[in-house]
Amino acid sequence: MDSFEIHGGKALKGEIIPQGAKNEALQVISAVLLSDQKITISNIPDIKDVNKLIELLGDLGVQIERLSKDTYVFEAKNINLDFFQSKEFKAKGSGLRGSVMIVGPLLARFGKAAIPKPGGDKIGRRRLDTHFIGFEKLGARFDYDADTNFFNIDASNLKGAYILLDEASVTGTANIVMAAVRAKGLTTIYNAACEPYLQQLCKMLNRMGAKISGIGSNLLEIEGVDSLGGTDHRLLPDMIEIGSFIGLAAMTGSEITIKNVQYKELGMIPEVFKRLGVKLELRGDDIFIPAQAEYEIDTFIDGSILTVSDAPWPGFTPDLLSIVLVVATQAKGNVLIHQKMFESRLFFVDKLIDMGAQIILCDPHRATVIGLNKHVKLRGIEMTSPDIRAGVSLLIAALSAKGKSVIHNIEQIERGYQDIDVRLKALGADIRRI
Repeated sequence: MDSFEIHGGKALKGEIIPQGAKNEALQVISAVLLSDQKITISNIPDIKDVNKLIELLGDLGVQIERLSKDTYVFEAKNINLDFFQSKEFKAKGSGLRGSVMIVGPLLARFGKAAIPKPGGDKIGRRRLDTHFIGFEKLGARFDYDADTNFFNIDASNLKGAYILLDEASVTGTANIVMAAVRAKGLTTIYNAACEPYLQQLCKMLNRMGAKISGIGSNLLEIEGVDSLGGTDHRLLPDMIEIGSFIGLAAMTGSEITIKNVQYKELGMIPEVFKRLGVKLELRGDDIFIPAQAEYEIDTFIDGSILTVSDAPWPGFTPDLLSIVLVVATQAKGNVLIHQKMFESRLFFVDKLIDMGAQIILCDPHRATVIGLNKHVKLRGIEMTSPDIRAGVSLLIAALSAKGKSVIHNIEQIERGYQDIDVRLKALGADIRRI
């Protein structure tokens, strides 16, 4: 198992290009199963979760051609449905949370699917109820075997339906949309997620011949079609990486330019970092962050302590709350971080406290951060990455800290960040793989 050794406290400088969006990749790559035509997808990040999904599609019989490091051609002409019953499928599917995204396309095209209970981050409960309730309303029947943790779904006669989602789940909405595009009749999805990644999926499906309206809103209408064709699609840059690099620049007092960010797709992300006191400037479609000796957290209008919380889009993404929390440890001022969606995602703060951060963990969902205004630097320690976002947050903390840090279980980080050590070295970071 590899680890990162980091000697922190160095200011970084240079340009960095964000990878393609991981969360979008898992959706649009699964969507290739809806058609027997060639589909070309570019700007695909070379990361473990995405590569595992591509490998899983290959095992299912999808013909895959890699044109370059970030561009693939998929042709799902001959799918081996017997693969669902294999031990290999159970092992691979259970190790990848994104594997649940193949269910909707398979139900739409073949009328049946199976999936082991997916794995992924250890950040608390991540229900699949939204997915399956939506499939049921479209006419699917599913059976969950608690002994084997395996779902079998039958959907030989999918019909359009009115669906009010119990939560605006991004993956749930995407999965139901992919099932509905080939169901008979009209499907209406209310309280649908409307993240840019979901919008990208819907636009791609429409280019393939689907009939989806309401894109960008929380009310989607889908008129089922008999078949879908091929298309070309390019992924957005990863907004979570962009937010991570903004946080990195602030923590390390670095001058960094993040290239080609698709700024209009970032929603509230730049504004939240500005409220933490981080200066950033839009130059064309690049974000320039100047070196700052210090940054001060804003307050609410009445002077009360700022609260940063996650919410469905266009609210602030939960994937960046860990980064915001770390950035706040070296700010001037205080902030309450409220992680509403996942009850275990803040538990990594014990590592930050060991590094010298002033944090009060109020409960599994809330933490109060007392900023040190960079007057007291964090100190390097040995630690383990519990999940992707916490892992990168600890990496940013280590790069700003005094002395040596070692981060174990970096496989978690590399599930979501491509060549992260190589790209950080290019900025001047003292990081090496051990």
